[in-house]
Amino acid sequence: MIGHKETIDEFLDTFLTRHAADVEEAIRKAAATEILPRFRRLAAHDVEQKSGPHDLVTDADRLAELYLTDKLAALLPGSLVVGEEAVHANPATYEAIQRDALVWIIDPVDGTRQFVRGDEGFCTLVALAHRGVTLASWTYAPAHDQLATAVRDKGAFLDGAPLHAGTPDPGRDLRVATSHPDFTTDEQKQALLGLWTQGVEPRPCGSAGLEYLAVARGELDATAFSWEAAWDHTAGLLLVEEAGGAHLTLAGEPFRITGGNALPFTAARDAATARRVVELLRPAA
Repeated sequence: MIGHKETIDEFLDTFLTRHAADVEEAIRKAAATEILPRFRRLAAHDVEQKSGPHDLVTDADRLAELYLTDKLAALLPGSLVVGEEAVHANPATYEAIQRDALVWIIDPVDGTRQFVRGDEGFCTLVALAHRGVTLASWTYAPAHDQLATAVRDKGAFLDGAPLHAGTPDPGRDLRVATSHPDFTTDEQKQALLGLWTQGVEPRPCGSAGLEYLAVARGELDATAFSWEAAWDHTAGLLLVEEAGGAHLTLAGEPFRITGGNALPFTAARDAATARRVVELLRPAA
């Protein structure tokens, strides 16, 4: 953990110098041992519903999260873990994000619906945060063996190559991935209707983590999401930010992983695009 005289930057540099490869190995092994062996091999009884028919969980989700929880906590004694499946089992564990501790935030299979369908569009998301600030993140797409990483103030990378989000091409419709209709309430759908306008090309999102990666790569101009779950957003938002992008809520403020955001919010290739999307999301006066 962080010593009394050690700054968070000094701690992070030391920790990543010693253990960045160990974190990556843990993520890859979780996928290799718990996720990929079950990909396209799930029986009907291997899939369960959580809050509803569009909120699914499999043994791959549960076991990969347990594996990562064990390995990551061991790398950083005293750290806490907030994982999607653990929070579903005990919502009180989500409060760790608010505490004065280093926190691992884990989504073992982001895009479980895609995973269940046999679609390759899923990923594993891991982030390390402290006092609501994301320090580092890892986005791993097991079906393609692609690993994107980001470290605060040190840049974003895909398989070791720098990522630069760039800016949208002038005169072309903005490509925006939005909260999927299956996961939105009527009120949220209404809030997102502002994107159905000239000059914007909205579409339902897939895996949130892979949509953030697409923004960081400059393949997607922005996202527009209406939910706050930290495991879906923390890793990807740092990736976009370190690739030169920006994120804003309806209040015109950066998204806070600790919650209480004015929704929907956007992550975009650049600040100007983020402001444009937010203006479209704001209800007419």
